[in-house]
Amino acid sequence: MMKLSKSGLSAALLAALTWLPLQAHAGLFDDDEARKALLDLRAKVEAMRSELNARIDTKSDKSSTLDLVNQNEMTLQEVAKLRGQIEVLSNELANAQKRQKDFYVDLDARLRKLEPREVTIDGKTAQVDPNEQKTYEAAYKIFLAGDYKAGGTAFTEFLQRYPGSSYAANAQYYLGSSYFAQRDCKGAISAQLLVLKNYPDSPRAPEAMLNIASCQSELKDKAAKKTLQDLIKAYPDSAAAVTAKERLSGK
Repeated sequence: MMKLSKSGLSAALLAALTWLPLQAHAGLFDDDEARKALLDLRAKVEAMRSELNARIDTKSDKSSTLDLVNQNEMTLQEVAKLRGQIEVLSNELANAQKRQKDFYVDLDARLRKLEPREVTIDGKTAQVDPNEQKTYEAAYKIFLAGDYKAGGTAFTEFLQRYPGSSYAANAQYYLGSSYFAQRDCKGAISAQLLVLKNYPDSPRAPEAMLNIASCQSELKDKAAKKTLQDLIKAYPDSAAAVTAKERLSGK
């Protein structure tokens, strides 16, 4: 169906209403009456046109209002959708930040485990690697348990891995002691001579010399007496020197 504009409808109505009465009454009225009737008719047409325009405007306003309501509803739906997306992104961000924090906490803990720590070895403070300390203590634990063969192997591996360790003098001494405990005097003497050569200032040095003298005695080596004398001369204030004096005096 063809739709007419407000101005088209008004014009059509005016033409129709004007034409019909004039044709119906043309022969019944004189000029004055006809003029009056025409004015009345025009007034009625104008009133009808105003009412029609008002109705059309009202309909147009309602249509516009409906469009606005629909647009507002769509906007609200879009806002709700965006809020949902923002909430999802916020949760993902929070989870990512938590994972990152946990990662750095774990990394810091790992790095702390790898950082050198301060320990006291034979009365002296030293910086040692945590793994270095752990490896030495594991070897020493085996030695104390009486498994001298496994203990000797563990100390050998430790010295190969940490040749410059602050535990090296002790490791070398206990390696020699492991040999001695297994009645391997030649191995013991060789190991303890390295203590004297590489760590002469170590508290284990006089003990190493005493251990060498013991091995020499086991081997019936006359050098044992000289070793005891050298021990007393080199480390006169040590506990090993006291033992050496007792042995020399036959006590």
